[in-house]
Amino acid sequence: MKKANIGVVGCGNISGIYFKNLTQTFLNTHVYSCADLIPERASAAAKEWSIPLIQTFEEMIADDKIDIILNITPPQKHYDLCKKALLAGKNVYVEKPLSLSIEEGSELVGIAEKKGLLLGCAPDTFMGGGIQTCRKLIDDGYIGEPIGATAFMLCHGHESWHPAPEFYYQKGGGPMFDMGPYYITALVNLMGGVQEVTGMTHKTFDTRTITSQPLFGKVVEVEIPTHIAGMLRFDNGAVATVITSFDVWNTTLPRIEIYGTRGSLVVPDPNTFGGPVLLSTLDGGGFKEIPLTHIYAENSRGLGLSDMAQCLLDGTKDNKAGGCLANHVLEVMCGIHLSSDSGQVHTMKSRYKRAEPVGSNLIKGYVR
Repeated sequence: MKKANIGVVGCGNISGIYFKNLTQTFLNTHVYSCADLIPERASAAAKEWSIPLIQTFEEMIADDKIDIILNITPPQKHYDLCKKALLAGKNVYVEKPLSLSIEEGSELVGIAEKKGLLLGCAPDTFMGGGIQTCRKLIDDGYIGEPIGATAFMLCHGHESWHPAPEFYYQKGGGPMFDMGPYYITALVNLMGGVQEVTGMTHKTFDTRTITSQPLFGKVVEVEIPTHIAGMLRFDNGAVATVITSFDVWNTTLPRIEIYGTRGSLVVPDPNTFGGPVLLSTLDGGGFKEIPLTHIYAENSRGLGLSDMAQCLLDGTKDNKAGGCLANHVLEVMCGIHLSSDSGQVHTMKSRYKRAEPVGSNLIKGYVR
């Protein structure tokens, strides 16, 4: 089977699952090289995953053998590195979020379109067995016409467990930009594009004290809002409530629920690929767990990249975790913050039509 050569820039905390799946799960990807600002990280990754080359980012984007740059650097570097890679003629897949502003995200999409390149972006959890099962239930009419949704991501931040949590409280961090992409991407995949958003934001604590190693005791200044409430009106008229917070000690709220004219659907945690799917319909029998209709219910991070690689190999441009989706999600998140700052509704400039669902008859290792 043909494989796309991947150059990975960023060998930090999240890279391990990418390396695992790109080298052991998906049959159409080959990790050609890796790079990191900390040389020891790149060396360790190359040794552990049998990666042929260690390169600098500049060497990667100049290497004709590399088909796709996988950018898993911190969010503050996404725009700059993606732009340089696209301008160098490389297809790009980047960790979420696509960028930190509407203007930057739209520019990246525009460069990719102009140069005929593929642009992709995490999260790809919506392509997993859990949310794709929900997508099938909605598309097949089990809950009727969607009329509303709720989505909640409430916790007390990452300073108690993450080894380097500072950037979560800097520009580009916060609960909306960190975890919002999972929730909003899931909602958009299930319900369609967003027409307008409103929001209110708040910062509860001016500082955070790290209690994880190796930075135990370090005090971090909080630069961004850490409790965000948003309202989304979709193109189909449905309305969703979204709350993300790093200020909540505990909660009993669900992750995502979708409400329709004929029933309700409990969507699994969008930060996972599987999880239980619960459906309640007009029969009055309450919620019942529905068996998953799709594979990739385990941690399949990189699924969107493999799908993009297959598009590249097939000469198509319909990658499901594509730049237009990521840019639409980015505008929703930015729009919530802009609405809070201005006190006005943010009318969406980007438009998005749902990608085709993932096939329900796939064999593990294949994406199409």
